Amino acid sequence: MIRSFIFSDGKLVGQDLELEALRLVRSDKGLLLWVDLDKPTPEEIKTILEGVFEFHPLAIEDCVQPNSLPKVEDYEDYLFIVTHAVDFTRTEKFNSTELDLFLGKDFLVTFHTAPLRSVSSMMERVSKSVGAGPRGPDRIAHTLIDLLVDNYSPVVDELRAELEELEEHVLAKESAKGDLVGELLHVRNDFTRLRTIVRPQRDVIDRLARGESKLIRPKLLPYFRDLRDNLVRLEDTVAGYHERLLMAFDIYLNKAQFEANEGIKFLTAITAVTIPVMVVGTWFGMNFKTMPELENGYPWALGFTLFTTILITIYLRRKKWL
Repeated sequence: MIRSFIFSDGKLVGQDLELEALRLVRSDKGLLLWVDLDKPTPEEIKTILEGVFEFHPLAIEDCVQPNSLPKVEDYEDYLFIVTHAVDFTRTEKFNSTELDLFLGKDFLVTFHTAPLRSVSSMMERVSKSVGAGPRGPDRIAHTLIDLLVDNYSPVVDELRAELEELEEHVLAKESAKGDLVGELLHVRNDFTRLRTIVRPQRDVIDRLARGESKLIRPKLLPYFRDLRDNLVRLEDTVAGYHERLLMAFDIYLNKAQFEANEGIKFLTAITAVTIPVMVVGTWFGMNFKTMPELENGYPWALGFTLFTTILITIYLRRKKWL
């Protein structure tokens, strides 16, 4: 699906134009054009990216093919920016969606293969003319990325809630060990994926905030620096939660090892208690022709066995092995 918005002096003057009208607007340097491609067909991709805007084939290839990491590339006349949005879904729990941006002097093209709340919020904002409209594509790009980063917070809160629940289960006296290990590994993978998204995205915003590109106006640099600082704080928060998760995993492993040692200790104690019975029984079970112990030796053997067994039991209980 193709959505388009045309601005003039910060005001929305048209939207969802036909292809020929888009070509005319593209040639008019006095207008600002934002085109959004939401799960486009191959024909729409070729028409917009190749036909109307004539982007570099490598940029189009990177846009169509999923990128695992955020990045920014300078093609002189425009910037190609790869960002990632994160969200929780009912099916996958933790999910990431790529948002690609082509940022030019008087245009912005966004590309994504799944609905994004940041894009929907921006469209609703410009359609209702809430506040002053954008006067440059860099303002739209900043707002989109800012909304995208704001949506990281609910995801981090969900992961923090899962982490606290796991910590309670780890410290509990009894827990389902198999399920707990699976949950620990699952949440660890979620934190790892989030960190691999946030860190390179911070580097992308940092490059934009330094003013290395002429396509970012100087007055917007403080806004990009603030966005970078938000990502830095977010990364520190995620790193702290990841350390807590590793500590919880270590506690679980130590607890499991302690329980295993307790079981071995108990089995060792049982073996020690049965030593007198085994020794005496083995002695009397020998096949000798003449054995003096057999003459009135059973009471003495039984008494000796009971005495030594009780003595060993008392000793083990004092050592808290039983």
